[in-house]
Amino acid sequence: MNDNQEILEQASAWRKAGKGVALATVVTTWGSSPRPVGSKLVVDEDGAFLGSVSGGCVEGAVIGEGQAAIKDKKPRLLSFGISNEQAWDVGLACGGKIQIFVEPVE
Repeated sequence: MNDNQEILEQASAWRKAGKGVALATVVTTWGSSPRPVGSKLVVDEDGAFLGSVSGGCVEGAVIGEGQAAIKDKKPRLLSFGISNEQAWDVGLACGGKIQIFVEPVE
């Protein structure tokens, strides 16, 4: 089983248990990025999550946006960019930019 398959199975299990769920997917990267395009993270309404889309503060922000997407039932496209000087503080080694699509799972 690959990571994304496990993540999608967890999303399904949480939905079957009646929980609100959101799925985040890396859709674009520029420069250095800790996770490639297609990487996924699933989060439930309580903040439990599985997977990874970046790391550091970016991942925390994505989890928060996932919980917001569960509540308002609206997808969102998140963009994160960082200078080389700030890169390590937020988990984007050597700078870079990423876009992450977050969508509620129905």
